[in-house]
Amino acid sequence: MAEHAAEHAAYPVGLRLSGRRVVVLGAGQVAQRRLPSLLAAGADVLLISPSATPSVEAMADAGEIRWERRRYQDGDLADAWYALISTDDPQANAAASQEAEDRRVWCVRSDDAEAATAWTPATGRSEGVTVAVLTGRDPRRSAAVRDAIVEGLREGSIAAPHHRRPHTPGVALVGGGPGDPDLITVRGRRLLAEADVVIADRLGPRDLLAELPPHVQVIDAAKIPYGRFMAQEAINQALIEHAKAGKAVVRLKGGDPFVFGRGMEEAQALADAGIPCTVVPGISSTISVPAAAGIPVTHRGVAHEFTVVSGHVAPDDERSLVDWPSLASLRGTLVVLMGVENSGAIAAKLIEHGRAADTPAAVIQEGTTAAQRRVDATLGTLGETVRAEGVRPPAVIVIGEVVTVAPAPTRR
Repeated sequence: MAEHAAEHAAYPVGLRLSGRRVVVLGAGQVAQRRLPSLLAAGADVLLISPSATPSVEAMADAGEIRWERRRYQDGDLADAWYALISTDDPQANAAASQEAEDRRVWCVRSDDAEAATAWTPATGRSEGVTVAVLTGRDPRRSAAVRDAIVEGLREGSIAAPHHRRPHTPGVALVGGGPGDPDLITVRGRRLLAEADVVIADRLGPRDLLAELPPHVQVIDAAKIPYGRFMAQEAINQALIEHAKAGKAVVRLKGGDPFVFGRGMEEAQALADAGIPCTVVPGISSTISVPAAAGIPVTHRGVAHEFTVVSGHVAPDDERSLVDWPSLASLRGTLVVLMGVENSGAIAAKLIEHGRAADTPAAVIQEGTTAAQRRVDATLGTLGETVRAEGVRPPAVIVIGEVVTVAPAPTRR
């Protein structure tokens, strides 16, 4: 029978296991990977194994599964609809597999796929679509095909029109990440693929705009006519007008919308106008750009804290809201955004209030992009180094001992 089965392709089917008995034999890594999907399907899981991994044990402790701490016994598959056999005992696996055959229970075996009556496909999900891939005896190929399809669905390069969200008036404030287009979130990329209008910042991941379909209207936020409005008010008004026209609007920002991105100002304006607003967090340059340059903002035994400040207003400017004297007294890492122009004044103020002039510092320009470069200095030489090296925005300044934890990596 096994020889006959091997001659034919597997017949794909979706099992509806909600409320139905599933028996899992063995509680090692295989069970640990498979149990979450079985639980998500609503299966009534009976686990039989003398021991379990900590993660599986936690599922039992939480009451998600029933666990009998013993070895397999004949009769354990009674009333089961589906069985997963993954013990480290070949004889027990063979006996359980035979019981499954006798009881006509679909059975997956981790140790011998040919002896099983069912195979587990490589599965993935995106926006209500479940992708299941079987490529015979090559699970790595199955996983690779699965990943390609799911990524295409999430990015929008593979269309699933009947699963697309309706284009109701609304705005998504999307954090595009630090610059590398691969660092936008999956949700952010999907919303871009569904947009009718994209209003983009200069610091957003520009390469993503080239991937948009021709019908998508792309608006440079810096070129919106201001007229009687200030810049931010004009952007708010553009978001509202396009949403009221029935468009799906994405406001694409660099980094995270709520980290010096004026995202809340836009969200409030939309709320006042009665426009639905979705906020999609982004990877902030405050952490990601230093990391890309080989600098951890915290490190055991070096820094137990990091502080992020905006440097667009000089320390002595009456508009500054930063308590620079207090920052100077901290021992941790200081990350300064938008501080290139005022880097010398910032360094001088920190030194004035007690931060050592020989404190390591680094400036990372255009972090995570192909143009990234890192310039190292000390707090005492920071301003002079920025000028001498011709550093220009966007750049992130890192001040603290973490700068010297590891040498700067070579970008590939």
